[in-house]
Amino acid sequence: MLLKTISVIIILSLQVFSAGTKEVQKKVTHVLDGLPSSTTMAILIYNPLTEDTIYTLNHTRSMIPASNTKLFTTATALEILGGDYKLTTDILSDDDDFSDSTLNGNIYIKGKGNSVFTKDDLDSLVQVIYDKGIRVITGKVIGDDTFFDDIYTRDDWIDDEKANVKLPPVSALVIDRNTRYVSKKRRGRWRRYKIYIDNPPLYAAKIFRSKLKAAGITVKGSAAKGVTPLDAVLLAQSYIELRELLKLINKNSDNFLAECLFKTIGAVASGKQGNSFYSTQAILTFIKDNAIYSEGTSIVDGSGISRFDQITVGAITGLLEKMYFDLKNFPDFYNSLSIAGVDGTLEDRLISSADSVIFRGKTGTLNGVSSLSGYLTTKNGDDLIVSIIFEFEKGNARKYRKVQDKIIEILNEWTEESPEIKLRGY
Repeated sequence: MLLKTISVIIILSLQVFSAGTKEVQKKVTHVLDGLPSSTTMAILIYNPLTEDTIYTLNHTRSMIPASNTKLFTTATALEILGGDYKLTTDILSDDDDFSDSTLNGNIYIKGKGNSVFTKDDLDSLVQVIYDKGIRVITGKVIGDDTFFDDIYTRDDWIDDEKANVKLPPVSALVIDRNTRYVSKKRRGRWRRYKIYIDNPPLYAAKIFRSKLKAAGITVKGSAAKGVTPLDAVLLAQSYIELRELLKLINKNSDNFLAECLFKTIGAVASGKQGNSFYSTQAILTFIKDNAIYSEGTSIVDGSGISRFDQITVGAITGLLEKMYFDLKNFPDFYNSLSIAGVDGTLEDRLISSADSVIFRGKTGTLNGVSSLSGYLTTKNGDDLIVSIIFEFEKGNARKYRKVQDKIIEILNEWTEESPEIKLRGY
């Protein structure tokens, strides 16, 4: 594998560099020389088919990856779950005989990682229940989010976390991203504010109960938080396939969806419950099982918001190489990445290049951190894996994004001379 032998590759596989590689190295170095001396940088450019290292700098240095962490979250999810895995919101009951139009017992809304579920989706599920002929529910409406633990905030599961990006509660049961809007009057004017839900399962149960009543179904019990019995009957289900969720996470760098997927990984991998420990262990196991370089790697969340996340460009390149050769999962992984000049966080990047650049990648940005990793198909049709991380004190992220784009443009011109032509003196 790449990362276990990378030092040897760097020394041996390019003992005689092609002119194209030498020129690329010279140009990339020149671009980097223009950055402030206080900048910490790590870069690895690799050809997965020839196992040639085109450019390397500090490839084993542990860096803050920012949202490049999502590459590990989404790749691990594909490995464990598969692209067609369904993340669901289920409606279940204690009763399966509705011949009398009555559901005798409780009705449950159970979340199993469907982080894109909305009130409109809930309306559709209520209609399914109505169409089954149910007009009376004798018991309670119970919200169940026990597929994950109830530690809803990153600040609570990461020791000494001080990230300035706050997310809604990360829960297995989600409605409208666990947010709602309220109107408040300030300085004589009514204003609308978005607030986070304090108790996601109870909130979901209340919303569900109100929608059942609005549909003409009598609910005799109250809304509550609880646990769905193992023998409960499935009445209706809403879901999103993993491959579609990955596009929302990687293309748009969606932190909330990434954290919900992070805990889903832990739930499925452990067979117990989604929590930060099981989730982290699942990702580290994925790294180990695939012989990806692991020294200097520490992952504490699924989004990359935390500055306690530490990853090397060597590890990122190893991950991208593993996925490149994964015939089953690579299409879903590749299609989840932002397309330069087209969509996601790369929509406005690399659009001014003189020649078309075919690059799919994942960006990352925190205060003083900018990262970019992905796959470049050069003008000559070669596939290159690219991973770049900058940590900086001077300038802003825009400046470092421009440097990353310039490096991609340089690499787009890369070509490798064959040894035969070189020996003939051409």
